Amino acid sequence: MQRTARRTGWTIAGLVLLFVLIQGFVWHSVSRGTLGLSGDPSAIERLTGPQASLLALFAHMVSGALVTLLSVIQLAGPLRDRWPRVHRMSGRVLSVMALLTGVGGLIYIALSGTVGGPLMSMGFGVYGVLMITAAIQTPRLAMARDYARHRRWGLRLIVLGLGSWLYRLHYGLWYGITCTIGEQICGLAAEPDFSGLFDQIQVFAFYAPYLLALEWWLRRAPAPLRT
Repeated sequence: MQRTARRTGWTIAGLVLLFVLIQGFVWHSVSRGTLGLSGDPSAIERLTGPQASLLALFAHMVSGALVTLLSVIQLAGPLRDRWPRVHRMSGRVLSVMALLTGVGGLIYIALSGTVGGPLMSMGFGVYGVLMITAAIQTPRLAMARDYARHRRWGLRLIVLGLGSWLYRLHYGLWYGITCTIGEQICGLAAEPDFSGLFDQIQVFAFYAPYLLALEWWLRRAPAPLRT
């Protein structure tokens, strides 16, 4: 009993810390996306493309911020155990928002490409397809009462849902480390046009290693099923 209570306490503390860490990203994405949808030119910056692609991207920002926030909520085991209805409802909203996020991102890539060129478009495009797939599979398997597969796809969706925040976190950590070492290597291999080696690695590194780690974990130590 004491061990379970301690584990629950650490889980809650970790989720609270994660919730605090994502707040800046969530607020930035919502505010910028909302400005863009309202037609404010200050939200455009380096973005290019037809109006339809820009609107898709700004909608992608708003829905993506909600996906990040809801992904943290879905990780909360105590919440799921005590209020399963809240878990189900937030899960449905997460799936819908993730679907919109993936579709919006793919529309922008198809119409305008990305600032980092073909490699970034490919990396982000694969990410969008995976997001859409997980957003469809997770509720579909829940409705089919296939809870084992639902859980696995739900975890994949959560990892993907945190991807946009992880992308920016990687850059923050990289600049923090390299700039601390010395001014000469501050932002090493990262370029304004995203052509640096670090930039090119990043187009896959913000989601692929985490998905691979999750798959390894699922096969090594599957958790007990929850309805």
